[in-house]
Amino acid sequence: MRAARFPSRKSLEDFDFDHQRSLKRETIAHLGTLDFVAGKENVIFLGPPGTGKTHLATGLAIRACQAGHRVAFATAAQWVARLLDAHNAGKLADELTRLGRYPVIVVDEVGYIPFEPEAANLFFQFISGRYERASVIVTSNKPFGRWGEVFGDDTVAAAMIDRLVHHAEVISLRGDSFRMRGRDLGRVPPAETSSND
Repeated sequence: MRAARFPSRKSLEDFDFDHQRSLKRETIAHLGTLDFVAGKENVIFLGPPGTGKTHLATGLAIRACQAGHRVAFATAAQWVARLLDAHNAGKLADELTRLGRYPVIVVDEVGYIPFEPEAANLFFQFISGRYERASVIVTSNKPFGRWGEVFGDDTVAAAMIDRLVHHAEVISLRGDSFRMRGRDLGRVPPAETSSND
């Protein structure tokens, strides 16, 4: 669990299904059996910020740790920085081989920061190297149709999506941010009315 570097400890049992009504409990319960890890398949959570993507990805990854699987967790930007460091040190092949030994890797927040062309290419190699060999759990605030913007190249994005979704459970989350529930941010306050009107 320590080696996985989770940003927080969030379990599947703690997930608020009442807030996230677009999600079927049975779908998450099935993913919690970790059949996708045994099948070397992927899980992709798509949806706006605050809809529970990272919570679910973390919960599944923690479940995998508890089952004895090695797991690594980082944001897309952190993975790219790690790959760039390895590339610049002439050790990219070694790093990709090392990461390939993890049955589960979580890539959080794809889409928040656009990638430079070199970073997009390295990330593609990372994903491509895991295809049909090990599982990836991905969270993104962007629908697949906008991944070309993230990677700066529609062809690279299409090739990556093709490999990710070929053996994957793709789950779209909808609704308002869990973190913003009960807040009146962005609403125009009602006009003051005087008693003389």
